[in-house]
Amino acid sequence: MRISLNWLRELVDITMTPEELAEALTMAGFEVEDIEDRRTWANGVVVGKVLECQPHPNADKLRVCQVDIGADEPANIVCGAANVRADAYVPIATLGTYLPNIDLKIRPAKLRGVPSAGMICSLTELGLAKESEGIHIFTQADLKPGNDVRPLLGLEDVILDVTSTANRADALSLVGIAREVAAFTGATLRLPEPADVAVQTGSASLTLKISEPQACPTYIGTIIEQVKIAPSPAWLQQRLQSSGVRPINNVVDITNYVLLEWGQPLHAFDRDRLQAVAGGSNLTLGVRFAQTGESLKTLDGQPRTLQEQTLLITANDRPVALAGVMGGEETEVHEGTQNLVLEAALFDPGAIRRSARSQGLRTEASARYERGVNQAELTVACRRALQLLTELAQGTVVAQETETRADQSWTRSIELRLDRVNQILGPIEVGDDVGDLPAAEVERTLTSLGCSLAPASQPGVWTVTVPPYRYRDLEREIDLIEEIARLYGYNKFCDTLPNKTEPGYLSVDQVLTRRIRECLRAAGLTELIQYSLVKPGEDRQVAIANPLFVEYSALRTDLIAGLIDAFQYNLEQGNGPLNGFEIGRIFWKEEDGLAEADALGGILGGDSKEGKWLQSGRDVSLSWFEAKGILDSVFQRLDIAVEYQPDRRDSRLHPGRTASLWIKGNRLGTFGQLHPQLRQERGLPESVYVFELVLDVLLNELDQDENITPAFRPFSTYPPSDRDIAFFASVQVSVAELQRTIIKAAGDLLDRVELFDEYRGESVPTGQRSLAFRLVYRASDRTLTDADIEPVHQKVREALVEKFRVELRS
Repeated sequence: MRISLNWLRELVDITMTPEELAEALTMAGFEVEDIEDRRTWANGVVVGKVLECQPHPNADKLRVCQVDIGADEPANIVCGAANVRADAYVPIATLGTYLPNIDLKIRPAKLRGVPSAGMICSLTELGLAKESEGIHIFTQADLKPGNDVRPLLGLEDVILDVTSTANRADALSLVGIAREVAAFTGATLRLPEPADVAVQTGSASLTLKISEPQACPTYIGTIIEQVKIAPSPAWLQQRLQSSGVRPINNVVDITNYVLLEWGQPLHAFDRDRLQAVAGGSNLTLGVRFAQTGESLKTLDGQPRTLQEQTLLITANDRPVALAGVMGGEETEVHEGTQNLVLEAALFDPGAIRRSARSQGLRTEASARYERGVNQAELTVACRRALQLLTELAQGTVVAQETETRADQSWTRSIELRLDRVNQILGPIEVGDDVGDLPAAEVERTLTSLGCSLAPASQPGVWTVTVPPYRYRDLEREIDLIEEIARLYGYNKFCDTLPNKTEPGYLSVDQVLTRRIRECLRAAGLTELIQYSLVKPGEDRQVAIANPLFVEYSALRTDLIAGLIDAFQYNLEQGNGPLNGFEIGRIFWKEEDGLAEADALGGILGGDSKEGKWLQSGRDVSLSWFEAKGILDSVFQRLDIAVEYQPDRRDSRLHPGRTASLWIKGNRLGTFGQLHPQLRQERGLPESVYVFELVLDVLLNELDQDENITPAFRPFSTYPPSDRDIAFFASVQVSVAELQRTIIKAAGDLLDRVELFDEYRGESVPTGQRSLAFRLVYRASDRTLTDADIEPVHQKVREALVEKFRVELRS
């Protein structure tokens, strides 16, 4: 909002310079974006009287003028304006004057051979109008040549372009800014106090019908007769121009003036036109929402199709204006207007916001209504407008009707604690020391804002009554604390930041999770990211109360389902099989409520080889052991030992090719091949493998000291010695159990053990299989001999026979 410093000085005593005021307003939360010093626009421009005006001897459109500018001799000035004439008082830019709005410095010149010592100015050249038909001619009386023109044109002024926050609708007015200036300077406030305008009983009558009291809690309609439409006085036009508003006529200018002064939008209807649109002898003004198919031509000449969320002003139920946004063209005030209906109303901010948005309009009125105008001073603004209409337009008020909700209250009491104020704001500087904000300062600050404070039952606690004009934004204790900090000065509070800030770092879980990602990528898997929202229908799913789509109305219970969908999508798009992994959160229902956890899932099924000429151009499916080897390579990089146990709990997986994964007795997850029936339904390749791990179990294992900082183990410089052992074992005994027994029996001499042969068929007893293991022995301090190895190897054989009843073949 553009604030005229001269206008502001009439409302509050200001002794600060414009720059100091701009700094104080900015520190108080009202950013001043620009300072427009109008005094520089006409520095050196004086009043001149045209004594003679003769045609130019060498140009048809130029005039040679003799102008009295208060000097010893008249100035000879060549002018091209058609309206220049003798005896006219005009603004003269004397020699040496700089006009910043047209970037011109006046110098002696010759125009078609005739010397010119100055320039007769138009309002455009002085920055007061965008376009001018000719030079400006003063209409004031008793003008003296040579006097400064700035007081006559309102250029002895400085304009501040002030921006207010969205919650401070009261600051979109001169009165609101004046209250702020008085609060932080302690200056005297002088607000206009309009008197009640007498209502003279006349023949005209008015009825109000507010169909939407929630959208329009208060409506005041006033009929003014015998109005004389004319240009506004110079002072009013200058104030509007300084605020960026174009003067139109005295009635429209008065409504705009009150809008700028009090922040209350008003609208004036031509009563005779309003009656013509309404039809009939009675006039009923109403407020309602638009109906489908209705239309209205607004003041900007645009026909508008109304929507159901558009709030309207009606005359006998016919639309005549967009409530709180813009009036209608059919009922606008014009040169022949004699009778008015003045509207002063309160509208709900949400209703006006939706209404303006539905029409793609944003006006000065809607901008204020959207933020919430000052409810408590609606009648003051209305009286101010009626006072000016009777003074400047000679109108007579003959009828006034008001409709308002009975439950309205514009006062609020808030409890404020001094301890809470100091806790939030921190200490202040008290001389060379620091201390708390004193109670007297709190009382002074809030009192200057118009609040009244009363001591509560406890010491250091007040009951603060908020002034009506701050009812919308002062709602809680924290709002009052913000006001104290804002007016006392944010820069006056001590810095409470620590001397040394701790540098940012990754948590242990973040570091370990990044390490897991690196290992999975190194194994050839691509990271995937999918939605946590899935289709409903599974057991233990958590349903969303307000889903955007039915397809995304539940939270996923695992990662495997999404990975299978991604695999199928890649095949359908011609991108081939997918090897990928995902780290994400899963959710499920439990008996005692809802639960969630992070999981690691993956899917394998693509041929990782680039060239396929050795395979005759065909894809070769992964075997179960190849897929398991990829996962084992990840565990090996992470330096953790994982055991595999048969598992059949997931119906989506092959019952004979599924394993549960375990770490030191803790279940890590599941690894297996997709069930053939599911693979056939989805049209997937022959062998697709999936795994899902509990991320917390994996992170807990990686968080052990021996994994975070592994101990160095030197390589043995002595050669290994290997021994094979073969036997028949029950198919019910897993290889993991056999390996665990071998490692325990062999002790420290065993370097590694690996299965290199499995056979089932002829010569193998029913229910058993033939297994062959290679045991590699090595010592770090000597070369092992048969005498060292045989006792240990025999101990291994005996342990296998004793525990699993195996039948040795070697």
